[in-house]
Amino acid sequence: MATGELEPWMRGTYGDVPAVLRAVIHALEQAEEDLHRWCGTLTDAEWNLQPHEMASVAFHVRHLAGSTDRLLTYAEGKQLSSEQLETMRNEGAPLAVGAAVITALTASLAEAKRRVKAFADKDLEAPRALGRKQLPTSVGGLLVHVAEHAARHVGQAVTTTRVVIAQRGSF
Repeated sequence: MATGELEPWMRGTYGDVPAVLRAVIHALEQAEEDLHRWCGTLTDAEWNLQPHEMASVAFHVRHLAGSTDRLLTYAEGKQLSSEQLETMRNEGAPLAVGAAVITALTASLAEAKRRVKAFADKDLEAPRALGRKQLPTSVGGLLVHVAEHAARHVGQAVTTTRVVIAQRGSF
């Protein structure tokens, strides 16, 4: 973020969206902006590097998109589709073109923000079940987890990016 730029939550956006949902949307916007800023200069090969056995940047970005979709599906009271399960299985596969993952992430997060807004008139305390084990949670719990999970994986992607950049030429 350049000096003087405001983070998404400071911009006064989405005043028509309840505060908790607005915070989730802002977290997703911050994730996207940080990934563009930090990972945008990686080469195709660098997206897949795993320095010091860390997960690749490609994994973190794809996992962010996929897990956001899956968590929102559970929040909507649905079960995962076979396509979502296949996407999850392939999150760690190497990419041929790394920059394409950012394009896919942007589209995924735009859809996620639309889905989050759809909860504006829903009961955030409504019970939900997570995964095959049907772990008990709530709509609000899942939405908050979307935000914190995004922040976690962005942090890991940025850290891995910084290691990759620092070691350019040594791989």
